[in-house]
Amino acid sequence: MAHKKVNLPTKICAICEKPFVWRKKWKRNWEEVKHCSERCRKSKQHA
Repeated sequence: MAHKKVNLPTKICAICEKPFVWRKKWKRNWEEVKHCSERCRKSKQHA
């Protein structure tokens, strides 16, 4: 059975400035997550 993903927290990426939603892999450190992807995290640009 599929789960409905409603009411998940969102943030704005510090690099691309696009919104992204909570993922299970960020469960323990959601407060520290600032980037939507590895590509943005590794980017040399800093907003």
